[in-house]
Amino acid sequence: MPHPDPRDRHLAACAASPSYPEVGATRGAALPDGYAWVRRRVHLGRGRQVFEQAGAYVLDWGVQRGSGFAVHPARPVRDGATVLVRLRLPGMRLPALVIPCRVVWAVRDAERIGFAYGTLPGHPECGEESFVVHLDEGGDVWFEVVAFSRLAAWYARLARPLALLLQHLAIERYLRVVARACAR
Repeated sequence: MPHPDPRDRHLAACAASPSYPEVGATRGAALPDGYAWVRRRVHLGRGRQVFEQAGAYVLDWGVQRGSGFAVHPARPVRDGATVLVRLRLPGMRLPALVIPCRVVWAVRDAERIGFAYGTLPGHPECGEESFVVHLDEGGDVWFEVVAFSRLAAWYARLARPLALLLQHLAIERYLRVVARACAR
């Protein structure tokens, strides 16, 4: 008889609603007040093939996995799914940080492929982050990360400068890993 996966028990405990009221706000142009905002993008190339390749990478959690995170369960993105994103800082003996998130929207159309996830109780931040590949009218393909957040956990607030630096580094890494995946 197989042993139950402790991650599944943790996942079941994350049935709560997102930890912020502005669910889905990264889908629009205006981001909510009271949060730090990030909007960064990188040019990936040109054409439908680059667009489809990048979109498939994003919808298979490639951004997170390529940045050193583990995602459970290991299934492609779907709207409404709850996931655990796991982070272990290199060279540190601290236990891995398990970050609960919920996919709050997903899109796959002729010009946009991507999704956003929002924080659940137990996440060190409060807010939302989107990962979207765009194909513009001229045929250029862009990958954009949009986020709004504020520190929520006591340990994140205590180490505010470090937490903000890690968030910035993670977003820059997201952009690099998608660009690298499209360059292959």
